[in-house]
Amino acid sequence: MTPEDVRRIALQLPGAIEKSHFGKPDFRVRDRVFATLPKVGDAVIKLTRDQQELMCAAEPALFRPVDGGWGKKGWTRVTLAAADERTLLSALVTAWRNTAPVTLRKAFDLAGG
Repeated sequence: MTPEDVRRIALQLPGAIEKSHFGKPDFRVRDRVFATLPKVGDAVIKLTRDQQELMCAAEPALFRPVDGGWGKKGWTRVTLAAADERTLLSALVTAWRNTAPVTLRKAFDLAGG
């Protein structure tokens, strides 16, 4: 997968917009970041610690905690070259759901998301 794939998938989610975070593209819902593109080849997504532990254990070549304190808060690096469309979609939807307000999540669920 590529940064363009991350952008395409992220921006299909309800209320998602692209902005910039420390000069790097990020994706937000209601001005809260759920994913970033910090460097070529990687994306970073907002997970809970439990989600992070499960994903990193299940696919260590694909997911790993961000270094330092942000990683301890659930922020997780995604190696795009190791990802496929289905996995990247699932990871981005999970990050979006962790960030989106209840009303958007409910509307997404009703629409079959």
